[in-house]
Amino acid sequence: MKDAKPKSRPTGSNSLTMSQKMCQALEDDIVSGRLLPGQQLEELMLVERFKCSRTPVREALHLLCATELVERRPNLGVFIATLTPARMLEIFEAMAEMEALCGRLCVERMTGPERRKLTELHLKMREVVHQGDAETYIKLNSEFHCCIYGGVKNSSLVEFSQQARRRITSYRRVQFKDIRRLAASHSEHDDFVQAVDTGNAKRGSEVLYNHIMSVKEVAMDYLEHVNRAGQTDDVAKCDPLSLNQQNTKSADGG
Repeated sequence: MKDAKPKSRPTGSNSLTMSQKMCQALEDDIVSGRLLPGQQLEELMLVERFKCSRTPVREALHLLCATELVERRPNLGVFIATLTPARMLEIFEAMAEMEALCGRLCVERMTGPERRKLTELHLKMREVVHQGDAETYIKLNSEFHCCIYGGVKNSSLVEFSQQARRRITSYRRVQFKDIRRLAASHSEHDDFVQAVDTGNAKRGSEVLYNHIMSVKEVAMDYLEHVNRAGQTDDVAKCDPLSLNQQNTKSADGG
């Protein structure tokens, strides 16, 4: 019996309600970093942006709350979710363990064409690192990890891992504001590609585990920065690049 295909969000415009389309758009804004942790989602601003009434806006915010990417604060409204340090650590630990398993299964199960695609993406990313193009690197990085997930051949594991990844994406993206982290990320990818090429599943597992945990300290520092800004209503002024320049630790992650 074949594994069920990983669940995906419906993409046909006719299959989605207005509230679902808004929910997807806002989720993408959060994951991409266009909306920062601690920022408020004001109903009137969303009504103006999406050219609709308040009813679908409220429905969209309700849907978004279920993803844990936003949180409703009593008498205040809906805000992009911020995490406690303990919760952040839990997510990183769980995600690293799942990615480690993904790494092992990928090395064992990846097909020839999938291996070639992984290598091609890796070579493209090398050029992007040399150019210092963070935005392009982020896009290719997503493709690189999707290629790994494709090699895992376990839709349930991939789904769980992607859920954890999306939960902390806005905190992990901060690493790519520093060119040194682009190089570190690519170097770790190189270790994984070598593990795939040599069929070393144990090494592949170790590399992906370390790949995730290496960015933990950077993400934790950014979380502290965001939480401090939130206490002074200054979230929008959080500067990930200045934070990276203050933190000279060599860290990166998927």
